[in-house]
Amino acid sequence: MNIKKVTDPSFGVYGKVITGYDCGELLAAMEKTPLPADTVYVPSDPELEALPVCQKMAKNLYGQIPIQVGYCNGHNKKLNALEYHRTSEINVACSDLVLLIGRQQDIEADYTYDTSKAEAYLVPAGTVIEVYATTLHYAPCNVEEGGFRCVVILPKDTNTDMEPVEEVFGEDRLLFAKNKWLIGHAEGGLPENAFIGLKGENLSI
Repeated sequence: MNIKKVTDPSFGVYGKVITGYDCGELLAAMEKTPLPADTVYVPSDPELEALPVCQKMAKNLYGQIPIQVGYCNGHNKKLNALEYHRTSEINVACSDLVLLIGRQQDIEADYTYDTSKAEAYLVPAGTVIEVYATTLHYAPCNVEEGGFRCVVILPKDTNTDMEPVEEVFGEDRLLFAKNKWLIGHAEGGLPENAFIGLKGENLSI
């Protein structure tokens, strides 16, 4: 599939590149985090959250609300699922990585989504991006065989375990964790309680 760069103007639908932050200390700290053969997601890492650059991002990029700094690391080449939040997500690419993303506006009335509408964007190592709340996304894909590391900053408690909810509105069936609405692919290897609604190919780079 065609892979664009996040500096391409078309990325403006999904998010923006953020400059001005010295992430050297953060990138060095991320080198100590696990890099499994599959993928691992840690919502909150206290050592990362204590770094001055992360505290600065919390104050400036999130308007001083409580946030969490974690990471998604590993090896991945497939889409598998798409998720969204009610808030933007900040990513810091610690290695070159590719995001497979789409628009929440393209979700059908029955909460399915055609994967042919998804696009791929290269995020070079060291780049900081904002992923808008309306952008569908999931685990990054690695460019090099060595895998990927990506910092994930979100409002506190996002992606953590939630209490069961009684369905009031149809979208509620997508609610998979706190502040996390997820649409899975049948080939994505997801838990049984995941809503399977991705139609078409399980995209791979």
